[in-house]
Amino acid sequence: MLSKFTEEDPILTTSAAARILGVATSTVQLWMESGAIASWKTPGGHRRTRRSTIEAMLERAGPLSGSLSGESAVPVPTDPEYLVSGDESYPTGPDEARRLAALAATRMIDSAPEERFNRIVRLAATVTASPIALVSLLTARRQWFKARVGLEPQETPREWAFCSHAILQDAPFMVEDAATDERFRDNPLVLADPRIRFYAGVPLRDRSGLPMGTLCVIDREPRRLRAAELQALCDLADIASLEIQAKVA
Repeated sequence: MLSKFTEEDPILTTSAAARILGVATSTVQLWMESGAIASWKTPGGHRRTRRSTIEAMLERAGPLSGSLSGESAVPVPTDPEYLVSGDESYPTGPDEARRLAALAATRMIDSAPEERFNRIVRLAATVTASPIALVSLLTARRQWFKARVGLEPQETPREWAFCSHAILQDAPFMVEDAATDERFRDNPLVLADPRIRFYAGVPLRDRSGLPMGTLCVIDREPRRLRAAELQALCDLADIASLEIQAKVA
């Protein structure tokens, strides 16, 4: 017999939730997997949610027209900022759609500066003796800096991002001299300010292991990190990852 709670607040499948929201079932699946919609998995591996969760989502958003609106709304991946187009001119992994949905759920893009991230980039610059350090987050369209030291711009096009390569790695990604690296020698960030020559980036991951971006350090001279510097950068990246994970509790 169904409980009174279940009768009053029925459990919905992804397809049922999609019909209410007026979006594709695959879109709802991404939202659930990223945490944008609170859900759980059945023993058979299917996602479920409560009708009250979907109704609350609609109440916050009003009519869905590309993304949820309102100050506290979760940015959801119907916004082109978080959608895979299929004709990307930068490298992507097989989980890019899930990665973008998870990034949307953090609500970090275009958010205000936070001292906890500012502190991390200051430390990264200090321990690696680098003039530039960044917490870089990658949407489908841009590389946006949650925190930065030594660099004036807040963002760059995604096509220019060294970090697009770094997030595909299981280990730190290092470029000792970008001017002689065929992947980067024609990059606008190498040919003009900040005239990158050296880059080292460590992926920043959410709870499911998806890379949201990197903690990276940059220099205008060719070089490489010593073992102790690289370990310090990895340790700071672990701390930054924990801070990102706290965004979707």
